[in-house]
Amino acid sequence: MSLVSMYIRYDFAKGDRKRDAGLKTPDDVIRYDDIEYGKDRKWQILDVYRPKSVEGKLPVIISVHGGGWVYGTKETYQFYCMSLAQRGFAVVNFTYRLAPEHKYPAQIEDTNSVISWVLNNSEKYGFDLNNVFALGDSAGGHLLSVYAAMTCDRDYAAHYDIEIPEAFHFNAIALNCGVYHQDMPENKRKGALLNDLLPKGWTKKDLDLLNSFDKIKEGYPPTFVMSCNGDFLKDQVGFIVPELEKHKIEHAVKIYGSDDNVLGHVFHVNIRLKDADICNDEECAFFKAHMR
Repeated sequence: MSLVSMYIRYDFAKGDRKRDAGLKTPDDVIRYDDIEYGKDRKWQILDVYRPKSVEGKLPVIISVHGGGWVYGTKETYQFYCMSLAQRGFAVVNFTYRLAPEHKYPAQIEDTNSVISWVLNNSEKYGFDLNNVFALGDSAGGHLLSVYAAMTCDRDYAAHYDIEIPEAFHFNAIALNCGVYHQDMPENKRKGALLNDLLPKGWTKKDLDLLNSFDKIKEGYPPTFVMSCNGDFLKDQVGFIVPELEKHKIEHAVKIYGSDDNVLGHVFHVNIRLKDADICNDEECAFFKAHMR
C-alpha cells in the first residue's frame, strides 16, 4: 500500500469520526445490519434502512460510498443513508472490497453482487423493484457511473467479465462529487493511488477502461449530477454533462454553495448541514419524479 492510500485512510477516517460524533439511529428508522451479500464476511456485507411508519414495498436507493477506492465502509455512510430512508425509501448501504488489497474491478463486481442481492430479496425487505435508484459519491460516483454504463452496453460490461442481471436498469441515478475522467497521472500522488487501484498500473488502456464519461450511450439512466464550489473534483462535471447532453439523456446539474458559503467535497454526507438537507431533498425529489 502506498503512503498516499495510508494517508487517505487516516485522514478521511479522522474527518468522518468528527462529522458523525454523537449521531444515533433515528427513532423513526428501522435497520437491518451486517447482512452478507457475498462470501467475504469482512467486506461483502450491507445494511438495509427503512422508515418505521411505512409497511409494504418501498422504492429502493442503493448507496455506493466514496473514499478514493481505498477507504470507507457502510459505517461511514450509515447516518447519511438513514436520512435518505427518512425521505421514504428503503436504502441499501453496502461495504465493498477496497484497493489495494482488492484490485479494480473488485469494487464493480461487488456493486453487481449487491444489485443481484436486492433483486433476490425484494419480498423479505420490501423492495419495490419497479423503482430502483442509486447514488454514488466521489470514487463511488465513478463506480456507479461505470456500472450504469454497463447496464446499457453489455459489450462494455464484457470487458469486465461481469454478468449484469438480465434486463436490469436503474430508474435514475445521482452522481455526487464524482470522478468520470482519468488521464495519465500528472503527479506522483495520483500515480501512486492508481497503482494501488489498478492490477497492472496505469497504462493508457487501463485508464480508458476506467473512464466512464465516454461510455454513456442511449439507455443510460436519468442522472442527477452534483458538485459544489469547494469540491476539488468540480471540473469533472465538465466531462460527464456534455456526454449526457450529446446522447439526450435526461439530467439535472447542481453546483451548490456561493461566494460567502464555500462547501467542501461530499458536503451532503454531513447531515448536520442545512445545505446537505437541500441537496438530499433535491436528489430524492429527482428520484421520485422518475418513479413508475
